[in-house]
Parts: sequence; structure tokens; C-alpha cells
Amino acid sequence: MSHAPALPLRLSATRPLAGRVAVPGDKSISHRSLMLSALAVGTSRVEGLLEGEDVLATAAAMRAMGATIERGDDGVWTIHGVGVGGLLQPEAALDMGNSGTSTRLLMGLVSSHAITTSFVGDASLSKRPMGRVTGPLSEMGAEFTTSPGGRLPLMVRGACPAVPIEYRLPVASAQVKSAILLAGLNTPGITRVVEPVPTRDHSERMLAGFGADLTVETQEDGARVISLRGEAELKPQNIVVPGDPSSAGFPVVAGLIVPGSDIVVENVGLNPTRDGLYRMLRMMGADIAYENERIVGGEPVADLHVRASTLNGITTPLDVVPSMVDEFPVLFVACALAKGRSVLRGLDELRVKESDRVTVMAEGLRAIGATVEEVEDGLIIDGTGGALLAGGATVATHLDHRIAMSFAVASLACAQPVTVDDRAPIATSFPQFIRLMETLGAAELDAEALA
Repeated sequence: MSHAPALPLRLSATRPLAGRVAVPGDKSISHRSLMLSALAVGTSRVEGLLEGEDVLATAAAMRAMGATIERGDDGVWTIHGVGVGGLLQPEAALDMGNSGTSTRLLMGLVSSHAITTSFVGDASLSKRPMGRVTGPLSEMGAEFTTSPGGRLPLMVRGACPAVPIEYRLPVASAQVKSAILLAGLNTPGITRVVEPVPTRDHSERMLAGFGADLTVETQEDGARVISLRGEAELKPQNIVVPGDPSSAGFPVVAGLIVPGSDIVVENVGLNPTRDGLYRMLRMMGADIAYENERIVGGEPVADLHVRASTLNGITTPLDVVPSMVDEFPVLFVACALAKGRSVLRGLDELRVKESDRVTVMAEGLRAIGATVEEVEDGLIIDGTGGALLAGGATVATHLDHRIAMSFAVASLACAQPVTVDDRAPIATSFPQFIRLMETLGAAELDAEALA
């Protein structure tokens, strides 16, 4: 397989950032809206869908299994569903690109259908372990043939009827929870997931919104028990996707660390299982005001008014990790510029993302002048107290979109330019990132020479 040559990225900030911007639609909600719409009987409409490569991989997979999915000239997506149990055998392997969410959730979806499906992905995705999903799905009756280490490429032979299970998550993971619940849609009886630590709850909200018979109970020890009655009949919906809080984190942190900045990021989803980054930044002293708070499509939303701030180091509470697991790379950047020491632990999950985000961020931050100690489950960072980092280095993305954007943001607070080795991964989740940062006042250095 041939790959396009890497296209480096260098951003700088010669003046304070200013202006109003909107980030793309929430990636988690976009994935689920396509999947559940494709399983509903009738026609659903989705506004604000994230049109990054990851979500487009989900759309292509659902088309391959029988759903009709179209994008209108107005940007509204229309999905004609096949009904629960109606998925068709795809004619070829489903190419998931870089999307771990697509892969794990779709593995759950097909596990209770009488079809055999192969999954392939890019080099980064093919390194990610799938065992935490194949384990419980195998208990439900699905059969898996995987590459060594339980990785892609892999093949799923669905079970129909599948067997309902009660599964207690050994590690907090919204993807594992969602895969089991999606498998439960076409499984007779009650499928039950117990999560000791709450994770993002978009699947529960959307399943209920589509008419699934789903209940959520909280036990005395704080564990959540999600029960789904199978052989569901989903009803089509009109969905408005709020702005992705993970994507919003990049301009928000940029606004905090570039002196004199005053920006507004509009329409950001603030689901309480996803807003950990903003809670942590405010605890660090960040000036982030929630304006125009409202409910959109069942999800809390607000405009974030961000002003440059003096940040203080922080020790991250373990119970906040699931609500911001994808946002830690950009939080590391904020901590590198804060006053004092930040202790960020309990981050084992970051080691099995698109890259080992703990090690990759530690290496990159050291290269641009930050003081970082890597420990088994996280990082200890001694911040500059607001002084510029040295910069002047090239950092490797390791095909990871969040690594690329985090160091693009860090470069705005460096004395010398920082080169991100490849901008291509950014397209998986935030194709408009560079243009948005330029709208706020960042400038791309040597754009013509790098093109």
C-alpha cells in the first residue's frame, strides 16, 4: 500500500488569539447516530455530523451492510434504515481506516447478526488490541479470527440468536460498553453491562432516544447498571449533533496559553461524562465561562468564552479520567505551561490509543523544552509558570490526530517554531483545524515551502 508523503505543519502566534469559532460535530455522537439510524425502521435525519475520516468510515460500513446513507447539499445526512436484524453480508472487508470507535462498535453490532464480516484498518489501528471487545462478544456467541495479539485484520462470525450476558467492565471503556449493548439489540432477553466507573453515556442516551427498552440504575457503590431488552425495534429520529468537546479542547487551550487572547468556541457539547477537561482547566485557574447554556438533541451545550489565564499545576483525580481520556494530550500541554507541578496518573488507557499517548507526549514535550517525568500510569510535569517553552524541534505524530493537534497548539507558546512531522492524521477527526486556528489569528509558517 502506498502512502502520501508526510506534510509537516508549523503554527505560530504573533498576536493574541481572538474571534468566534465553531468546532465540528461530536465524533462519538456522529458514529452512533449513523449506526442507530441504519438500524431503525424508516428515515432519520442528522444535522451537524462530523465529516472526518473516522465517521465517514462508519458511514461506508453501514452502506456496505444495506443502509442507504446520503448527504444533502445543505449538509444534512439522510439515513434509510434496514431494521435491527436486517444487516446484510458485506461484499468486501470493512475498511475502518484509523477509527477504533468504528471498529469496536461495529464488531458489537455485527456479532448478533447472521453474517460474517472482516475488518481491516491502517497501520496505526492495526496495532491496537481488540481483546477487551472480542472477549465479552465471544461470550454472547460470536466467533473471531484475529491477527496475532488479537489485532486487525480480523473476522467476525456473528451468532443469531446470540446469548444475553451480564458483563462487569474490568476497565472503564465506553467503547466496550457500547459494543456489548449494540450486540444486545438483536439478542433475545436482557443484556446487562455493569460499569464500576461511569464512562461517556452517549450510547445510553441515543438508544433510549431511538426507542430501545433500556434502563440505567446506580448501585450503592456508585456502579452503573445498564440493562437492554433485545430484539429491539428502533424508531427513526431527527438528530442535531453538538460540537465535539474533544475537538474544542485544542482552541480552548490555545486561547488560555497565548497571552492576551479572548475567544469564543460555540456550540460545545458538555455532557457530564465528557466535560472533564474543562473541569480540570477551571480547577487550574482557567478563565472559561459557559454562555448561552442550552439542551440540543438531549445533550447539554454551551458557548465557551475563553480568556488567556495564569494556570496552576494540578493533580488529576482518578474518577475524572474516563470523562476526558481523549483530552489528556492537550491537557499535558496546558500543564507544561502552568505554574508548579502537575501529577497526572491513572492513564493506562492512553497507552492503547492511536499511539501510546503517554510516551509519545512525554518525548515530544521534552523535545520542545518541557520538564516531564514518565511514570507507569501517567506523567509528572513541572510547568514553566507561563514562560515560553524553547521549541525548535520536530515532533512525531505516530499517525495520531490528537498528538498532531496538541503539538500544533503547544507551538503557539514556544520561543522557536515547532514542526509537527505530518498534518495528515488531523483529517480523521478535525479537518478544519488549521483553518480554524488561522481564523483565530494563528499563522502557518513557511506554508509554501512545506507544501
